[in-house]
Order: sequence, then structure tokens, then C-alpha cells
Amino acid sequence: MATTYLTRTPSSSGNRKTFTFSFWVKRSGLGYSTFYSQYNSSSNNLNSAFYFNNDDRLNFWNYNSVYTVNVETNRVFRDTNAWYHIVLSVDTTQATASNRVKLYVNGVQETSFAESTYPSQNLDLFVNENKTQQIGIFRYASSDYYFFNGSMSHVHFIDGTAYDASAFGEYDANDVWKIKTSPSVTYGTNGFFILKDGNSVTDQSGNGNNFTVGGGTLTNTLDCPDNVFATMNPLDGHISHMVFSHGNNTVDNGSTASLNSYATSTIGMSSGKFYFEAKNVTNANWQSMGISDRPSPDNTNSLGTNAYDYGYQNGDGAKLNNSSQTSYGNSYTTNDIIGCAVDLDNLKIYFSKNGVWQNSGDPESGATGTGAAFTITAPSLTSTGFYFFAVGDNTAANSSKWSANFGNGYFGTTAVSSAGTNASGIGIFEYDVPSGYTALSTKGLNL
Repeated sequence: MATTYLTRTPSSSGNRKTFTFSFWVKRSGLGYSTFYSQYNSSSNNLNSAFYFNNDDRLNFWNYNSVYTVNVETNRVFRDTNAWYHIVLSVDTTQATASNRVKLYVNGVQETSFAESTYPSQNLDLFVNENKTQQIGIFRYASSDYYFFNGSMSHVHFIDGTAYDASAFGEYDANDVWKIKTSPSVTYGTNGFFILKDGNSVTDQSGNGNNFTVGGGTLTNTLDCPDNVFATMNPLDGHISHMVFSHGNNTVDNGSTASLNSYATSTIGMSSGKFYFEAKNVTNANWQSMGISDRPSPDNTNSLGTNAYDYGYQNGDGAKLNNSSQTSYGNSYTTNDIIGCAVDLDNLKIYFSKNGVWQNSGDPESGATGTGAAFTITAPSLTSTGFYFFAVGDNTAANSSKWSANFGNGYFGTTAVSSAGTNASGIGIFEYDVPSGYTALSTKGLNL
């Protein structure tokens, strides 16, 4: 969502003692990130907020000159690849204070708290007033703060009932917490259900409590709790000069960067056949994309330096491995889209430029490996046992930028112009996915 947020002002207040929020969220960055806030323009001392705080703890509070509610977990939430199911269940009519505010993550109630100021019995909170209700932003003194940095799906608000997490999710046969796509709940007057199976802010509860986009652009993504796609990993240890955006799929090396490095995907590959694309958004003197068995080990290593790096370079079209480069394909520049197909069953890697496989490569040739850029080392013999897709900058002080498409169908906020064929049915790419290959996602790993 980045600087995008949603807003709605109910025509009348609902039940301010008893309500439930349910969010499925995937983080793109750490620090402050808001699910919900209520803004009272008449007083900056009358607010509620539900968010990840600067320490990545889950926090819900209600403020009326002092904190009348302040519940904050000890646990921190720093996984930028996983979807979290987060439920806030409030019933201030309960006799026991700790039963008045409950938090659940992936079906399990949180019980360890750094802060545990519970509301007084029967207290009316500021949630569910006929004031501005906001998803994805915290507003104070008419200023905007703490935008939600990531993706959201299946957002529910229940007016008048305090449900636990089992109303919205359940364990499957593999003991994985999954969405109930059509939960059996009573929404109440101000209740709503938005962001169901896409980026629609039209209320699916039947109440007609629609939201509007208050700022930014709400982009649809195929990445969802049922199928998590790889992104570039902002938690890699040696890329402090790189800036990640668009759900961590755009990597900007920065115009003042004095270090060369590369970013790797959040999901690794040990077997199977996988494809991804990356657009060269801002061309620099030397850039590369491909695979590596590990994150950039220091701030002077570029993709292709190490024994288990395999890359394709822009300036001269060379292929890269173990600090050696060899003539291979065409050079590429701004707005060219480079494809990478990795066959871990036959240990081959291929690269394409704007849909044309370089070196007359044929990713579907199997063990023959016709035109393969490299025969690669088996993943089991590498330092990690996995390969990761990677994009990088091979020379210090370059202002390069890559936008990766792992199957979500976007380069940054720009949708692919005309989707290619994809026999696996997983992911949307600009160019045809070779037969037998698929997107690097949780479903793709399990084909």
C-alpha cells in the first residue's frame, strides 16, 4: 500500500463497546505500519489506532488525553515474506479486564504483553464512531503518519460482536492456518468486508459500507495468503544503500551509492524449474541479474563474483560466474525486460531479452541444455543448499534500478502489457513461460 490508504465516515456511530477487526497482511518493510485508525478532527486527543509500532510489536490503543487502552505484544513481527492473520476482538462489557481486548495472530491468542492497559468495564472506545475511519494510515493533527507498508487482503470489521480468530480462519489438513473466504458472521450496522480476492473497496458484507481510496494507488496483486510469491528480500545483510519499494519488487541502488551489491529473492529453489522477469528501469554502466546461493556477502561483491553466482550483464551481454565473464548474448538497457529460467532438474540456466532466448537457448531442451548460459552446480553442493533469484549492480556509484516480476503481473505499478502463456497457471508474466516452468511461489514449489 505504501502511501495508499482507504477512508470512510459512517453516518452514525455503532457499538463502541463490542467489535472485531480481522486483517490478513503481508509486510514490505519494518517499523511503524498502521492497519486502522480513527481520526476525530475536532480533537487530536480523541483517537484509536491499531498498528505495528516502531519495534515491530502489535499495538492497539485508545487515547483520551491519556491511554484508556494500550495493549502491546512482547512478540515482534519481522517476516516480510509471510502473510499474518491478525484479529482484534474487543468487548468492554466483560467482567475480567484481560478479556476486554484480545489479539490473535494466525489463529493463536497472544498472551504476553509489554503493555497491558485494559479498558474500564463498559467503556465506549473511539472505534466505530461516526468519525473518519481509515485503513492503512494514522492521522494526527491533520497530518498523515505511519502508512501501512505492505499488502492487505480479506479485511473485516464486525459491529456488535467480539469474534475470535476461528470465525475468519481455520487449519487445513497440513496444520496451516487458512482463510475462510465466506465466514459465517453477523456484521452489524457499520460492519464491512473489503479487499476480497482483489483490490475492490466495495463492501462485500451486504451492508453497502464502501470505502474510498483516500490517497495513493491501490494495486491488485496475485500474492495472497493462499499463494505467497517471492519478492526481493529487504532483510539481506549487506545492501543498506539499496531502497526497496512496490512490495519489495523494485530495487533502487540509489544515485549516491558507493557500493556494489545485489539483492536476492525471499524464496529459495532446490529442485524444479522456475522463471522470473526483471525490467531494467534505470540503466547504469554495469548491472546483472540471475541467481546466487546466498545474499551478497559484503558491500564489494557483485552478482557473478562468487562460485555459485550465475548472471547476465547489461553493458556487454556477458555471462558471469566466479569473477569471470564470457561473451554470451546481446547487451540490454533501459526498459528492456530480462527473463531467467532455471532448470534445477537438469542443472541449466537460460536468459532472455524481451522474450528472445539468448545464445539460441531452449529452456525446454532438458538434459541436452541447448544454448544454456551455464551448467550450474547442484544446489545441494552450494553453501546454503538453495539458489535465489537476484538482481544487482556490478559497479560502485551507479544509480541502477530493477523492477522484478515474480508472477504478480507488474513491474513496479505498471502492469504487463500483454501477458504471455503460462501452462502452470501460476503467475502472470510479460513473455511466454517455457513449458514445464512456473513462478517462484508457495504453490509453484509444490507442483
